[in-house]
Amino acid sequence: MAGSFNNIQAKSILVVGDIMLDAYYTGDISRISPEAPVPVFKKEKERSVLGGAANVAANLIAAEQNVSLMSLIGEDLDGAYLKSKIAKMGINTELIIADDKRSTTVKTRFLAGHNQQVIRMDVEDAVSISDELRDKMLRLLRERIKSYDLILLSDYMKGLLTYEFTQSVINIANESNVPVLVDVKDRHVEKYSNAYLLKPNLNELRNLTGINVSEDDDKGIINAAEILRKRCNCKYVLTTCGPKGMVLTGEDEPGYFNKAVAREVFDVTGAGDTTIAYLSACMVNGFSMRESVDIANCAAGIQVSKVGTSSVYWREIRSALSRKAMHVRQKILTGDALKKFRKIHEEQVVVFTNGCFDILHAGHVKYLREAASLGEVLVVGLNSDASVKRLKGPTRPINTQSDRAEILCALGFVDYVVIFDEDTPLELIKIIQPDVLVKGGDYTPENVVGADFVKSRGGELFLIPFVEGKSTTNIIRKIEGSK
Repeated sequence: MAGSFNNIQAKSILVVGDIMLDAYYTGDISRISPEAPVPVFKKEKERSVLGGAANVAANLIAAEQNVSLMSLIGEDLDGAYLKSKIAKMGINTELIIADDKRSTTVKTRFLAGHNQQVIRMDVEDAVSISDELRDKMLRLLRERIKSYDLILLSDYMKGLLTYEFTQSVINIANESNVPVLVDVKDRHVEKYSNAYLLKPNLNELRNLTGINVSEDDDKGIINAAEILRKRCNCKYVLTTCGPKGMVLTGEDEPGYFNKAVAREVFDVTGAGDTTIAYLSACMVNGFSMRESVDIANCAAGIQVSKVGTSSVYWREIRSALSRKAMHVRQKILTGDALKKFRKIHEEQVVVFTNGCFDILHAGHVKYLREAASLGEVLVVGLNSDASVKRLKGPTRPINTQSDRAEILCALGFVDYVVIFDEDTPLELIKIIQPDVLVKGGDYTPENVVGADFVKSRGGELFLIPFVEGKSTTNIIRKIEGSK
C-alpha cells in the first residue's frame, strides 16, 4: 500500500459546509391518540449528536486528523450548544460564525420498536449566506489556506455553499495546490467546477446529470459519472450506490467497482459523511485512490451497522479489513502505530509472545492459537533476520523476516506482528505492556524475559507446552537428510 494503516499522520483538514444537530428521541408507540387517529409516541430517552458537515468533521477526528470547521449557525441556544459539542470533540471552531438572521438546523428523529424511525421533525433555515458574511469567511480562508492539507466541502443545501462562495473556496484552494473534495447535492453542478473529486450517491448522480441510470447498469453509472466529471472539470467522481457499493471514475480510472461490505443494516444515517471523511483521511495520508475507496467503503459498512449518526474509528476498520488477505500486512506494527498501540487497546486484554517462527509448522499454529485464547488481542514479536542469525547461526533464517511476518499475519487469530532487532523482546514488551505474557513449555518462569515487568503491572505469565516432535530444526534436518 502507498499509505499504511499503521502510520496514519494527523493532517490538517478544513471542512466547509452546513452543520446541524441530530437529536434522537427513543420511545414506544403502544396506543392511538383519543384526540385524533394518530399514534402516541411515549419518549423514554433522548440524545443529540453532530450532524451534516459537523458529522464529517467528527469522523475525521475519529480518523485521527486535525480538523477545522467553517460554517454558519444561528445566534440561538441550539447554535451555542452545537458549537460547544463541536469544540469538545477537539474540532477547531474559530471559523464557525453565528448569524442572528438565521436559525440553527436541528433534525429530531423519533425511534420506536427496534430503533426504527417513525417520524422526523426538522427546524432549519436555508437562506443563502449574505454577501457580507461570505466575504468575511473568504477573507479568513485566504489568510489560513497554507495551513491546510485538504479541504472538504459538505453541501446540505442549507444556504452556505452558494455558487459564488463554493467557487471562491475552490479557486483559493487550487491557487495553493490544496485538493478539494465535495459531497455534492446541488443540481447546478457548475458550482463544483474544478474540484479534485465529487462524491454523489446514485440518486444524486441521476439528478446532477439528468440520466436515469439504474444500479444494475455498470456501464451506465460509469458513463453518467464521466459526464459529471468532465462537465465539472474534476479529476475523479466517486459514486456511492448503497448496497451495490461504490464506483470510482477518473482521468486514469476507467471504472473501479468496490462492492458494499455485507453487514446487517440498522441505519443509513451519516453513511455518506463517513465515506467522504475516510476517503479524505486516506488520500491525504498517501493512500492510492483505489485503496482510499476500499477503506472508505469499509467505514461506510461499519457506519450503517450502527444506530443513528455516529463516528467510525480506525480500530474498527482495521479489525474488519485485517480479515481480508489483501490487507494482511496491515497487521504489522511500526512507527507511531506501535507507540499508540497500548492507548488504542487500553480496555482490552493484550497477549504477547515472541519467536523466530522460521518455518511455520503445526506446533507453531497450535501454540499461537492457544496464546490467542488467553486474551482479546494477540501480538507476536518476531525476531528480525539479523537477530535470528545471532541466535541460530549464519545459515538461519531459512525465510526472510518479511516472509515470516506475512505468514504470521495470515493467521486469523494473530492480531499484530512486530519485528524487533534485539536479541530479547524486553524493550518491545515495555512498549506493548501486555496483560498476558506467553512462552513455550521449555522455559521456566525464572528465565522468561519480561516476566517481571508484566507481573509488576498485574499481568500473568503462561507457559504453553510445544507439540512433541514439531520443530523447525527437525524439519530442516529432514529436508537435509532427503537430499
